[in-house]
Parts: sequence; C-alpha cells; structure tokens
Amino acid sequence: MRIVRSIPELRVALKAVRESGQSIGLVPTMGFLHEGHASLIRQSTARCDTTVVSVFVNPSQFCPGEDLDRYPRDLERDQNLCLKLGVAILFMPEAAEIYPTGFTTSIEVGPMGDALCGHYRPGHFRGVATVVTKLFNLVQPDLAFFGQKDLQQTSIIRRVVKDLNLPVDILVAPTVREPDGLALSSRNAYLDPKARQTALGISRGLGKAERRFQEGERDAASLAATVRGELLDMDEIQYCEAVDPVTMDILAGTITRPAALCVAVVLGGTRLIDNVLLSPSGVVTQFISHLESKDS
Repeated sequence: MRIVRSIPELRVALKAVRESGQSIGLVPTMGFLHEGHASLIRQSTARCDTTVVSVFVNPSQFCPGEDLDRYPRDLERDQNLCLKLGVAILFMPEAAEIYPTGFTTSIEVGPMGDALCGHYRPGHFRGVATVVTKLFNLVQPDLAFFGQKDLQQTSIIRRVVKDLNLPVDILVAPTVREPDGLALSSRNAYLDPKARQTALGISRGLGKAERRFQEGERDAASLAATVRGELLDMDEIQYCEAVDPVTMDILAGTITRPAALCVAVVLGGTRLIDNVLLSPSGVVTQFISHLESKDS
C-alpha cells in the first residue's frame, strides 16, 4: 500500500494505473475507520483493480461551533485497516493541500442541500460537494463508494455527478449496524453508556416503521409517527420524515414509490442520523441498484 500526502504524489501514483487500463475505485472518508468503511473498501477491492481511500477531515463541511477540532482521529489504525483490506493507495492530505491559500471556489448544490440536514447545518453540503468533486477530479475513479446511512449526502453527490457530467458511477451500499442495531458512525465514540443505550431508539423506531410498511401501511405521516414514538428520550428530534431518496423531497400522503424514512436527533450533544429504505415492490436490493445509476 502506498501512503500519499500530496496532490503531485497522488497524480504520479495513479499515472501508471491509468496507463495500464486498470479500473479505479474511490472510498472517500474522514477517517476513524470502522466496519461501515471496511464494507465499502471490500466492495471496491472486489469490483475494481485499484482502490484508493482518502482520509481527510474536511473543514469546509463543519459549521461554526461543530466538532472539527475534536472529531475522532486514529491515523495509525486507519493505515493498518487499509493495509489489511488491500487498499492500493491511501491519500491522507493536510487541509492546506486541499484548500491552499487563495482557494475560493465551491460547489453550490441548490435546494437539495437546504433541506433536512442542510437546514440544521447550513453550508455543510456545499463543503461536502466541493471536496468530493475535488477528489473525483484528482483520482478520476470509475466507481465511488458511499454508505446509505448518509443518504442525503449520496443523493446530492449523485446530482452533482449528473449535473456536471462527471464520468464516475456512484455505488450506495447498505448501512452497517452494530449487533444491537445502532448504525455505525465515527461519532458513536462520543456517546457515554447511557446515551449509547438511548440511541437504540433510533433503529428500533425505524425497524418498527419498516415492519409496518412491509405489513401494508403506506401513510407517510403514520410511518413517521411510529419512528417518533421511539425517539421521546432524545434531547432533540431535528427531523423524522418520509422522503424521496433521489430528490430528498418530503413525501406526504400515501407512499406509492420508493421512499426512505430519515431521522436526525441530538443526544448528549452528539448528532446522529439514520434511515431505512422502503420499496413498495418489496425488493430493496433493486432499490439500491436504482440509486447506483448515474443516469436515473
């Protein structure tokens, strides 16, 4: 595995890969890697000849007062995991490498970036879209791998790819969970034992709503209310909505097409998000494939 810290080094490392015609997979991360990231890396190494993992805590996606300075970091563990999983190139730049002095350009993502998480984190998705677009330009991957847990992020990245005609396919992989159901997240490290137990209400509520959907319930408000019923011990419910997973528009009334139940809460000062996919056809794997297609 080659560890690369500068853009010129990255370009040199990838030059021979491109010239040989090998396929390239990219897994963009902010580090403190867990099994959710590992699942994306495994998919990339299975599908692509060369896998690039980026580890970069992106300052432009943090709002004032958020956890940029204390965001969990363990670069040695990240390196060891990537080596174990067969990553070819680990890109670990400093902020000044990605945002040099005088940097002013950014990607505006439109209304999709203002709803849900964007409402509570203004400018967050502008920062996400900007850094991911830079990574796409630098790595020029054939496939890029993202997790379903960050569904709004993946939908926005897919829109950027489509709108800017970027030659990369986005693969959205299912959320990886702890044995008790909690969605894996680097920020789970902030939770004390009591908050960690309370957080299970998120996956419990989503699971109940998903079962009701499978049993025939199609009313969006009723399904969201089922989830909210398990969130009463959270410090704050920022949103709990049924949405179109491609446009992120909030759905009302009867759900007749693929949808997602999306949740964001604050617990013990930690913001947690999660979602489940709902497909009237009952075939979630086809739904995931639908999300993968850059032409849909």
